[in-house]
Amino acid sequence: MLTIAWPWLLILLPLPLIFWRQQTVQVDGGRLQLPGISQTGKQSLAANTRQSRKRYWLMWCLLVLAIARPQWLGEPIELPSQGRDLMMAVDLSGSMQIEDMVVNGKTVDRFTLIQHVVSDFIERRKGDRIGLILFADHAYLQAPLTQDRRSVAQFLKEAQIGLVGKQTAIGEAIGLAVKRFDKMDESNRVLILLTDGSNNAGNIEPEQAAQIAANRKVTIYTVGVGVGADVMERRTLFGRERVNPSMDLDENQLKHIAEVTHGRYFRARNSQELDQIYQEIDKLEPVSRDQLSYRPQADLFYWPLALALLTSLWIVLGQLPLFAASRVKPSVATTSQGNIKS
Repeated sequence: MLTIAWPWLLILLPLPLIFWRQQTVQVDGGRLQLPGISQTGKQSLAANTRQSRKRYWLMWCLLVLAIARPQWLGEPIELPSQGRDLMMAVDLSGSMQIEDMVVNGKTVDRFTLIQHVVSDFIERRKGDRIGLILFADHAYLQAPLTQDRRSVAQFLKEAQIGLVGKQTAIGEAIGLAVKRFDKMDESNRVLILLTDGSNNAGNIEPEQAAQIAANRKVTIYTVGVGVGADVMERRTLFGRERVNPSMDLDENQLKHIAEVTHGRYFRARNSQELDQIYQEIDKLEPVSRDQLSYRPQADLFYWPLALALLTSLWIVLGQLPLFAASRVKPSVATTSQGNIKS
């Protein structure tokens, strides 16, 4: 069905007519005379002016129609009436750039692994509502709970390590998720927290935030990202040294958060281990919601806008003969008058 998003803008259509009418009244009242132009030339000029005004009027109408946003509405599509509410909190601290993970046989940093696996997880959550929280020095809501999985996946893809700081505010991430769930009456209230460090920023401790989450019936699944106690070598200015890349990961704290909220703790050393938590989420019973529907819409403003551009070219081309005539006619009239005088 064809519709217009902002139909009230169509009241702008008669503006050129009002302007031209006032201009015509002023010219006729003052009896403007153009020297050197005969009566036939005046009639030709008036005809060209009327023709130009019609073209300007057409271009104006097309521009106003484009601004009013014509749209095509498709048939109503019913959304799933059952699903889960899942909020995901992803760590963007500096340690997430450590390259100790493997994706498709290639060594990548920890955040790249999370992007790879979580994006696939989001794609499979048909009927579920997904939200995204990014945290480092502080926690920020990147996407509220929504069934628009494509947008959530795009937000995660565009995120960058260090975007919101270098430290790790786990407590703030939990508190922000609880706050969002407080607005839901019927909900699974599940938070998936992915981090590779321990809490060292924010204005609330993880244990305190976990207790608040438990009181609000929010279940937290914590995921520790990293290769564990394995030792890896890295190159420095003083040669190669052996380090534990996951020394900052506080597994006891993450386990405590999961236990208090009746969730589970997972250790993600590779993509296969990350898949385990998603299998656990699949076991949750979906929650019934009100039946909702939406109508897909497609903007059509570019059609009248393109026609307005073509009309402007038509106006420019139509003015060229008028300009040429206005330059030739005065000289002819002058010559005629000169012959009469002589």
